[in-house]
Amino acid sequence: MTQDADILIVGGGLNGPALALALAQGGLTVTVIDARPETSRAEETFDGRAYALAIASVRVLQALGLWRGLRDKAQPILGIRASQGHAGRGASPLMLGFDAAEIEEGPMGQMLEDRHLYAAFLDAMKADERITLVSGARVVAQETGGGCATVTLEDGRRLTGRVLVGCDGRDSAVAARAGISRWGHDYGQTALVCAIEHERPHDGIAHQFFMPPGPLAILPLPGNRSSIVWSERRATAEAIQTLDEAGYLDVLKPRFGDFLGEIALAGKRFAYPLRLTVAERFVAERLALVGDAAHGVHPIAGQGLNLGLRDVAALAEVLTLAARRGEDIAAPDVLERYQEWRRFDVARMALGMDAVNTLFSNGNPLLEAVRGLGMGALNALAPLRRHFIREAAGLNAATPKLMQGERI
Repeated sequence: MTQDADILIVGGGLNGPALALALAQGGLTVTVIDARPETSRAEETFDGRAYALAIASVRVLQALGLWRGLRDKAQPILGIRASQGHAGRGASPLMLGFDAAEIEEGPMGQMLEDRHLYAAFLDAMKADERITLVSGARVVAQETGGGCATVTLEDGRRLTGRVLVGCDGRDSAVAARAGISRWGHDYGQTALVCAIEHERPHDGIAHQFFMPPGPLAILPLPGNRSSIVWSERRATAEAIQTLDEAGYLDVLKPRFGDFLGEIALAGKRFAYPLRLTVAERFVAERLALVGDAAHGVHPIAGQGLNLGLRDVAALAEVLTLAARRGEDIAAPDVLERYQEWRRFDVARMALGMDAVNTLFSNGNPLLEAVRGLGMGALNALAPLRRHFIREAAGLNAATPKLMQGERI
């Protein structure tokens, strides 16, 4: 059978394009099917969405040849400060601090706006003759038998490949059509996401403020701007999201504090219900799941995209090396290598973030005291601090070549 591409990728967010570029770099042909028009996110105006890229994720972008064009648009993360407290009462004096000087690799990560990252992926895909981008097309059916993987689009077109990859988010239709169940639970929290402009410089420091309803992350952006990821109980968050700009800031300011001076909203506001959701399997017949399609974790440490890029690096390496050895890239034992590589790391991270959120998102005074003492003690132990920094940077896991900054 004549195939449209070696790999069909459903989902054109960030993980889908990253995987397409990595596979094309390895010599495979790829078709990316995106339900949205290609220009829907590559806008010139700032909308407030940004990502904290770990060192290992930056290395993936370097290996794909994208980082040179993105570096000047990013904000290095030079330190992290974690503390707990209550809105209007400020942070506890017992805090946990991490500094980039504690590791040899330089900045602990980079903050990058969604619009810049997506536009770089889009331009790179258009420039690669091995990649076909099908935009504004929704997949309505899939088959993975008969020696190929086939998807049917809403307009009736059928595309075939050797392997189908789901990069279509936490409610992955690719996973559902393959009969892959999920485990997890609803957090009863909603993440309010926005960006702010502030009076004083942030000095490249990211802040994580743990409060009883949920954590508040303040992440540095270029200039006197920061990205906010603010978790609240669902009913409260829904009420806050309906407020006008002045009302929204009135609620945010007591939680935020005044350490950066006066603040104002910059860009749009977003709200995302939070839940833990992990696929029971990451592979099936001629099929693999990547990113949020495989796992959705709490944003407490900003690891969602970083975990997805780990998937990208692992799957690209497995498929590329199998193809070079003359193996069938859709063979069950080949796809199982990807699952074995990623399943433990994902479970460890998902359960770890779940435990941290459970531990900190409550107002129990006894637990609050214990947490404070624990953070203070950890802050005094340099080797343990260094371990946590390297963990957050993605430097402790078994790393594929792309995450070492090397082409496959």
